[in-house]
Amino acid sequence: MNNFEVMLREHNLKATKQRIGILSIMHMRGHINIEELYERVKKSYPSISLATLYKNIRLMLENKLLTEVSVNNSKTLYEITKEDHAHMHCEKCNEVMDIDFCFEDMYKNLGNEDGFLLKNTQVTLMGICKNCQ
Repeated sequence: MNNFEVMLREHNLKATKQRIGILSIMHMRGHINIEELYERVKKSYPSISLATLYKNIRLMLENKLLTEVSVNNSKTLYEITKEDHAHMHCEKCNEVMDIDFCFEDMYKNLGNEDGFLLKNTQVTLMGICKNCQ
């Protein structure tokens, strides 16, 4: 059993070949929009429809295996769910990169002082990557 099969089963999803293929591409690419993902998945699974891909993405989102990443004026990106982290978005090439970010102090303050129940955190830093400077 490979890691993607284990990941799917841990998130209460059947480990189909198409789902394993989707996760494999997402693992290699990091952050990907649905159109690019469809183009890449179609190479390995020519019979897959866009509707089937959307259905699988929706199921993986509902089961918290995938996370949506919203970036200013860009298409929604998807990534395999990871530990808390932030994103850096290059305004020239549109590349999105993960960076470590410590949310612990913010979580403590929100929970203790405001009584706010935090469900999701998404931090995106905008700028120009070193390749585009």
